[in-house]
Amino acid sequence: MKNIVEKLNTPVNYECDVLVAGGGIAGVSAAIAAARRGTRVTLIERSFQLGGLATSGLVTIYLPICDGMGRQVSFGIAEELLRLSIEHGWESDIEKHVIPEIWLTDHTREERAADGKRFDVQFNPHLFVMSLERVLVELGVRILYGATAVATSEKDGRIEAVIIESKSGREAITVDRCVVDATGDADLCQLSSAKTAIYSNGNTLAAWYYFTNEAPGAHLKMHGFTDVDLRGTPEKALTKKNYTGIDVTEVSEMVCESHAAIEKDILARREKGEIVIPSCIASIPQLRMTRRLKGLYELSDEDMHKPFEDSVGMVSNWRKRGPVYEIPFRTLRGAEVKNLLCAGRCISVTDAMWDITRVIPDCAVTGEAAGAAAAMTDDLDKLDISKLQETLVAAGVVLHESDLKK
Repeated sequence: MKNIVEKLNTPVNYECDVLVAGGGIAGVSAAIAAARRGTRVTLIERSFQLGGLATSGLVTIYLPICDGMGRQVSFGIAEELLRLSIEHGWESDIEKHVIPEIWLTDHTREERAADGKRFDVQFNPHLFVMSLERVLVELGVRILYGATAVATSEKDGRIEAVIIESKSGREAITVDRCVVDATGDADLCQLSSAKTAIYSNGNTLAAWYYFTNEAPGAHLKMHGFTDVDLRGTPEKALTKKNYTGIDVTEVSEMVCESHAAIEKDILARREKGEIVIPSCIASIPQLRMTRRLKGLYELSDEDMHKPFEDSVGMVSNWRKRGPVYEIPFRTLRGAEVKNLLCAGRCISVTDAMWDITRVIPDCAVTGEAAGAAAAMTDDLDKLDISKLQETLVAAGVVLHESDLKK
């Protein structure tokens, strides 16, 4: 293989206390949490809108923040963003999506469990994008769109700067406290000395899209969605190939296959006499699990109902009712880099648990914890976990299952 040797002299054009890489739900949550604690926050996002898979990827269902047994388990920014996602309303093909009434009024755990409706909602991705951006701008977060992290500069076990490339060329951002990797693919971990792991099973092809027809409103087609979704309607896999999601050639092939699958589906339905007019397709690859941090602890799906002294919040299992998982802080960091945290899809979990923690509420929970911690120190080895927990509790987060209302 041929190599080209480059002579680089990268200017430092930005400084910040906390740098967040990735503007998905995890990154937005981290930026909110850090900014609310008085730090200078810079968020870099390679696309040109916030929300990640939730918006650009059309995964427009804010999955449950409850355990399905009548108890809310995720609080703080996870609940705040759920409510923000529908602040302007949304009409869909299924119903007018609002928070189920059972969760808006005073009911017992038993009444909510008997009702069966979980604390979730469907949202309009475009309205949500604008709401998320407005919140960050009002908090003073510097957002750099079209910016991709391409390298890190490490000194004494810390990331002292992140190198980005954008329309402005190659630039450096120095970091006084912590860096939060919310890229979904553990890109900053890979660019630094942190240890990572690849999802062993790969990703199936998804081709979700919105369309309009003779019925009012826009309709979401979960084309190629092979998991059992909230509506209980699994589909046959579109291809036999799985994608790792971390190779540019492979990801490009995946996107082309996704577009071809959407076109094929639309034309097939038109041949049957249906009126199908596509109104929106995903602008990013609909990848779920790619690369993650190998942290101080790998959370397992068998850790349900297990208390952790260093818990920073809780999540439920969107697939089934009952399980509750406390998220230990150790899943957000590794041993190699003193000021690097992960949030969202790339925290330290087993493959089985990965499919549980990759969703919107979990990204918000881990994002808030990472952002709060990032604002407190430049050396995670010296972080007082009890003080982190105190600031999270003060923000409305419930840390332990034993603290939930009976």
